[in-house]
Amino acid sequence: MKTPFTRQLLKPLFFLAVLTIICAFFARTLTDSETLTDYAAKRETEQNASTSQNEENQDDSVPQNETIKNEPASQNREAHNDSVPQNETTYEKTEPHINKEKTVSDQEDASMTSDDDTNLSAERTIYKEGFYYEQLTDEVKEIITGISYPVSAADAAASALPAVNLLADDASPAVSYDDLRYLSVLYYDFNGEVQTGELICNKGIAQDLVEIFYELYRNEYQIEKIKLIDEYQGDDTASMADNNTSCFNYRVVDGTTSLSKHALGCAIDINPFYNPYVVYNHGADGETYISPAGSEIYADRSREFPYKIDENDLCCRLFKEHGFIWGGNWNSCKDYQHFQKVPE
Repeated sequence: MKTPFTRQLLKPLFFLAVLTIICAFFARTLTDSETLTDYAAKRETEQNASTSQNEENQDDSVPQNETIKNEPASQNREAHNDSVPQNETTYEKTEPHINKEKTVSDQEDASMTSDDDTNLSAERTIYKEGFYYEQLTDEVKEIITGISYPVSAADAAASALPAVNLLADDASPAVSYDDLRYLSVLYYDFNGEVQTGELICNKGIAQDLVEIFYELYRNEYQIEKIKLIDEYQGDDTASMADNNTSCFNYRVVDGTTSLSKHALGCAIDINPFYNPYVVYNHGADGETYISPAGSEIYADRSREFPYKIDENDLCCRLFKEHGFIWGGNWNSCKDYQHFQKVPE
């Protein structure tokens, strides 16, 4: 049996319990029935969602940053690649070899011509980049007429041409403009630098020459100069003394009245100062004649020296493979610079 004191103590406790239940009821109602446990669970869910979103944003930002960062590098590589000269063949040193397979393409599309370039021939044959030949343009004809290409005295007087190469008025050249071709080739000079050379030759050997000079170029074969003989006013001796490689020049054989194969555009002289023209038993005194003057030391082919053409020289081998005759094989004279081929 409970005492009065116990009954008195239970009344307040009961009252507090009822009050707590009522407060809890109203608190749940006013807070959308969200308990502390619910709130904690909800907060944890929100934090997880926020973390996941941040991770997604970071993942998305990486490719974007990399793209922005790499774009200039890609552009720089493209710019560097574009900066490599396209009209220059990239050299890869190989053992000397002879490739007789022709890969000629007739270039007649509009990319090679323009409305303003009236001197560009419609027939340009490109062998390799930097190596081509074409018919003589009006500009080239103007340069060579009266110098490497002959003109009659009457025609020279009528047109006021500065002619040094004259024919008799009743004579005709043994070769016409249409028989000739203008060549452009690349070569390595004596400093090892790439230069562009000009030649005029007979159309029958034009393909041979671009193939040969391309192989010489690929193997860094050094040639001091390749200029039109017209830059020397058609003077073959001056051209040889300057060690100039040349081809067409309407002239006679040195010391004779016979037309040279150069007059037909069928002969070419390579590095002539180091590979002179030698005639034995020349003249009444029977002396040895050596041209050009100053190259006498190079007439002794038993000596070793740079730029010497002999049987083992790449230049000699290439020309022979293409059917040329080498003047170094002649008997009564030696023309070590000279290669010729008469088309059939």
